[in-house]
Amino acid sequence: MEPGGEPNIQQMLQQAQRMQEQLINLQRELAEAEIEGTAGGGLVTATVNGQNELVKLVIDPAAIDPGDPQDTAETVADLVVAAIHNAGEEAQRLQETKMGPLTEGLGSLGGGVGGGGLPGGLGLPGL
Repeated sequence: MEPGGEPNIQQMLQQAQRMQEQLINLQRELAEAEIEGTAGGGLVTATVNGQNELVKLVIDPAAIDPGDPQDTAETVADLVVAAIHNAGEEAQRLQETKMGPLTEGLGSLGGGVGGGGLPGGLGLPGL
């Protein structure tokens, strides 16, 4: 803060711009990340990117019982859902790990009485 207790608006804007650039870089990095989730002891593997979009699905042939196609179809469907869910959870953990330091920095913006920061997390989605 400048003498007299007023926040330095220019400094706050520069810090906000740096944080925005970091956010864009993190979003790009997350979009390029690939996270795997498995189910059925590895019979089904789902791969999502860091934005939780399914990019690959692998079903081990051992998951398929040609003698019981009805039961196999139901089982494989359940395993696919479970693998995608598992991959999504891992992607969420990755997002939290990568974004945590950045979102913690949002509280330092504003610097008013008590260092309350800017309200609403700068209005950035997901923050």
